[in-house]
Amino acid sequence: MYVQHLAPVAHSLGLSALVAALPLVIVLVLLGGLRVKAHLAGLSGLLAAVLVACLAYRMPLDQTLSSAVQGAVFGLFPILWIVVNALWVYRMTVRTRHFDVLRRSFGRLSDDPRIQALVVAFCFGALLEALAGFGAPVAICSVMLVALGFDPVRAAVVSLVANTAPVAFGAMGTPVVTLAQVTGLPLDTVASVVGRQTPLLALVVPLVLVGLVDGRRGLRETWVPALVCGVAFAAAQFAASNYLSAQLADIAASLVGAAALVAVPHTRVPATEEVRASVLTGTRSEELDERDPRPEVLSAYAPYALIVAVFSLAQIPAVKDTLARATRTFDWPFLDVVDAHGGRVGGNVFSWPVVSTGGTLVLIAGVGAAAVLGVHARVALTEWLATVRELRFAILTVTSVLALAYVMNLSGQAATIGYFVAAAGAGLAFLSPVLGWFGVAVSGSDTSANALFGALQVTAARESGLSPALLAAANSSGGVLGKMISPQNLTIACAAVGLAGREGDVLRKVLPWSVGLLLVMCLIVVGQSTPVLGWMLP
Repeated sequence: MYVQHLAPVAHSLGLSALVAALPLVIVLVLLGGLRVKAHLAGLSGLLAAVLVACLAYRMPLDQTLSSAVQGAVFGLFPILWIVVNALWVYRMTVRTRHFDVLRRSFGRLSDDPRIQALVVAFCFGALLEALAGFGAPVAICSVMLVALGFDPVRAAVVSLVANTAPVAFGAMGTPVVTLAQVTGLPLDTVASVVGRQTPLLALVVPLVLVGLVDGRRGLRETWVPALVCGVAFAAAQFAASNYLSAQLADIAASLVGAAALVAVPHTRVPATEEVRASVLTGTRSEELDERDPRPEVLSAYAPYALIVAVFSLAQIPAVKDTLARATRTFDWPFLDVVDAHGGRVGGNVFSWPVVSTGGTLVLIAGVGAAAVLGVHARVALTEWLATVRELRFAILTVTSVLALAYVMNLSGQAATIGYFVAAAGAGLAFLSPVLGWFGVAVSGSDTSANALFGALQVTAARESGLSPALLAAANSSGGVLGKMISPQNLTIACAAVGLAGREGDVLRKVLPWSVGLLLVMCLIVVGQSTPVLGWMLP
């Protein structure tokens, strides 16, 4: 049995936290400072985490390696399982040229690239996040923006920044459901508080996006549709998460936001040649000007409609219970870990949701999409294998970073950092979102960050006299802002638009926005912990 230690370095929590943070610091420095390829940075961080676990925390080597293997397996399933299947559906639409039809459909909504960024990256990306998450929205939206004429770097940056507001309720509400499970708080309570934080981001993000696309001129000329889109998205996300269902919050928000954006007259005003020439520095597909028969347009939307239908059916209680029965749970081999208080950690047991996981549901929808699009079974299989090959370096990055996260979690490194932050006392409300941001930056998943730090946030809140629901929600809401700098998301975005090896360039462009928006979220949580904004909480 391995017992986690919170302060193994000189019996100092501060020094131990400094040592425990080394793996993450190494990954970020290699990626952003030295421009090392993401999979090499991930493997280097994993090696550092193993060394810290063995040398500083005295975790037995066999348990350390077993932790890493479990993290890699989790990276493959369910995370990469859902990404591969979502991108497989996309590849089939490309193979049948229905993706071109979809692009033309979006392009006809507006020829203004600033509006296109809102439609594709913010609204459509939010729908994809609601259905799949785990990197699929960034990959698909980046490709669509490049096809519309965006420079690949700008397309990747816009897609990464847009993938913030919907993340807490992404993958059919998986992050908040996980947060409720690990904290013991009611799901309705957790979803309600998160639904009073992330909608405030939704008010700002569309304005940030038009600024990223076209600077001050973009803000000056398109702030009205951007604000309308943000307000509609925020209102729908708030209403759905508080009064309808956390699982449907992002679906409602994305559809309402898109409808509001299309309804604004300014959206249909043609962009000037000056704007198009300065913004669209990439190669625009000449086919975007073609007109498509209505049945072809319906077929182009069919794969995503099928995904919505399959996920919606999976939420019916009877169906959900039936799918859940296929889950396999077993003790993970060579792993016997208890926390510093003597309680067994969840990593000792591994659950494999064979059918109920999002990736399997996307696969089912993909089979239906193949039938609708007229893709032969042999061709569909070929495209699936080609998807795996295309993502081979992303797969290596994701598995190595998740292995790193699991080693940090099971060895006690993550708990050390968490308790160090929790010791901030009066400053805990400000630092609480930072902890979630840190967790997502490491793991690339708001779900994982909630599992990592959710219970700790509740414990720290009770010790500090703060609202447990507030700090638990802050973990998730702050975490969404770490997604744009997570190595695996950067890798997926760059791989999708042909920028493999340039993850560091993209990181330097999105890091200021990640930190800036994190500061905004920290101030929101501080306000909600006081009478200034305390009236916002349920």
